[in-house]
Amino acid sequence: MNKFLLLLVISSLYFPVTAQDKNLSQLTQSLCEKYKSFFPIGAAVSPRILKSADSMLIISQYNSLVPENHMKPMWIQPKENEFKFENADYIVAFAKRHQMKMRGHTLVWHNQTPQWFFKEGDQTGSKEVLKERMKKHIQTVMSRYKDDVYAWDVVNEAISDQTGEYLRTSSPWYKILGEDYLEMAFRYAREAAPNAKLFYNDYNTCFPEKRGNIIKLIKSLQAKGIKIDGIGMQGHWKIGSPTKEQIETTIDQFAALGLTVQITELDVSVYQSDQDKQVEMTPELEQQQADYYQMCFEVFRAKKDKISGVTFWGAADNTTWLNNFPVFNRKNYPLLFDTKLQPKKAFFQVVNFNPQTAPAL
Repeated sequence: MNKFLLLLVISSLYFPVTAQDKNLSQLTQSLCEKYKSFFPIGAAVSPRILKSADSMLIISQYNSLVPENHMKPMWIQPKENEFKFENADYIVAFAKRHQMKMRGHTLVWHNQTPQWFFKEGDQTGSKEVLKERMKKHIQTVMSRYKDDVYAWDVVNEAISDQTGEYLRTSSPWYKILGEDYLEMAFRYAREAAPNAKLFYNDYNTCFPEKRGNIIKLIKSLQAKGIKIDGIGMQGHWKIGSPTKEQIETTIDQFAALGLTVQITELDVSVYQSDQDKQVEMTPELEQQQADYYQMCFEVFRAKKDKISGVTFWGAADNTTWLNNFPVFNRKNYPLLFDTKLQPKKAFFQVVNFNPQTAPAL
């Protein structure tokens, strides 16, 4: 009996039939097993999800985990010198128990970082104080997990979305430390965990201007002797966007910097804009999404020498972060498994290929 079928038998003893209905009998393939000769397949998770019926799906379908939120600064160090590791520890322990790889997300970000980092009393903090706080946070967190977390998103989303602007100047890190904060973050991270793979992580990487600015950033850090191992391409995409050519070009240009590429936050929204009203997941829409996922994974497989991991931002549609965001009370359906943990058409189109004969693009 293979691993997944064994898990189905075990899970049926503990979880309601509604989570293990007849459609699961179709699911005799494991996503991570099918891709084991290509790259790890990950999912973003929380302790709550790992304690639910979703855990059996996660164990069977994914071989890499990343905390969706619980390693971000606001969760790890909500107050100065008050480190809270319980939630992150739970996820790391789960990964170890099931022989899964573990990514860390994230150390330095303008969002979900407590304001105390940037303050001294009621005033904006000084450069020296912020540098020391950054160093202590990075080294405390990375040292705790240096034997368990193989890769870290060290800096997240530092590039601006504004046309004609390079770095995100509204970031409090930038306002106090200037551009040097990126160099500091990677230096501190390398000191804390010399063997970890260090990533710069961002979204909209397939857009030419932003991609060009990311390349500019990496080259500037490399010129200073900063060793970065990879770039995380956040895959918060929509059906049809980015195009196959845009994805291919982005992977190739990042790899040309001597870096590995990981797809770090993959989901495919069924909406084309922030203004779209609620839609139901019709068979036609599900097929369009499946075709887009199939194209993406054909590209990933063809470029497996440049890609060292693919991580979905969630395990199934029941708990996706895109529910209610960016439109309140709007349901989204961006992953390979539906709200009942059932495989969608996209799942089958992603796994139904022959690993020995899959053609290069």
